[in-house]
Amino acid sequence: MWMLYGPTGYTGELIAREAVARGERPLLAGRNAEKVSALAKELGCEWRAFDLDAIDLSGVELVLHCAGPFIHTSKPMVRACLEKGVHYLDITGEIAVFEPVLARDADAKRAGVTLLPGAGFDVVPTDCLAAMLKAKLPDANELWLAFHSSKDRASRGTTKTIIEGLGLGGAIRKDGRIKVVPMLYDVREIPFSVGKRLAMTIPWGDVSTAYHTTGIPNIRVYKSMPPRLIAKIRRTAWLMKLAQLKPIKRFLLKRADRIAGPDENAREQGRTYLWGRVANAKGEEATMTMTVREGYQFTVLSTLEAIREILSSPRTPGAFTPAKLFGPDFVKRIDGTEIP
Repeated sequence: MWMLYGPTGYTGELIAREAVARGERPLLAGRNAEKVSALAKELGCEWRAFDLDAIDLSGVELVLHCAGPFIHTSKPMVRACLEKGVHYLDITGEIAVFEPVLARDADAKRAGVTLLPGAGFDVVPTDCLAAMLKAKLPDANELWLAFHSSKDRASRGTTKTIIEGLGLGGAIRKDGRIKVVPMLYDVREIPFSVGKRLAMTIPWGDVSTAYHTTGIPNIRVYKSMPPRLIAKIRRTAWLMKLAQLKPIKRFLLKRADRIAGPDENAREQGRTYLWGRVANAKGEEATMTMTVREGYQFTVLSTLEAIREILSSPRTPGAFTPAKLFGPDFVKRIDGTEIP
């Protein structure tokens, strides 16, 4: 039996409904008994209610953790999974979550469990793209990854995660180490398959994970942004530090509760376009493009495929990135993926 913790959030509910539509009956668990029990009754699933200081994993083989922001919630769930011998997956995109989870590889091996942070859009497609590029240029010492979304609307949970990081700057990996850099550290045109788009560096999860997957020491991740928005960010970047003040952060987080994620049409029609580049010390380079489903829809499909793979295969203990655990071609198994 596998557990979905956080099924009443935007992404968690999408995953729960798709799992049930496929004939699965995950155990639904969360902090709010009223909300979890109502959804479980509707879907015909068992349920539990518990806080993260009293985690109940009895009878569970795997947990898909969907209750963010993961910077606050992942540590106790990972600890409980290691103690109880339960596989752990989540849908984080936070560098500050990836690094400590991946650092527990030895603990996971001793416990005989798989730890897989980032089993959704963060970071499956980009992680697999990074691994494919590494295969094209094995001595690469620089990796750039970028993505552009045709339907770009964040859920409540994603927005709260963004708010948690406001004012902390950006991040790149330089000479093997994660380095904090200013917002808009680098802005450039990226040649996506749908045309060139202006993009800026962001502290995306691959700054952490792509290094663990490829060993490439210099990594940047870019996201396309409208030129007007980039100009606005440039003018107001100094104000973002104020978001770390507790009263302002509380206000922003409360406002985020009003946000709804993309509707069904946006999820079905949307696509995400990825581009990657590797280069070596001799100046040689290789590039690739990839197209995948809209980010939330991709997350639904990739997490369920990851769960199926882990539960149907012999145990592979350790802490992994997606491409390390399943191989670079894992992304090809997700419906809608196109690689020229």
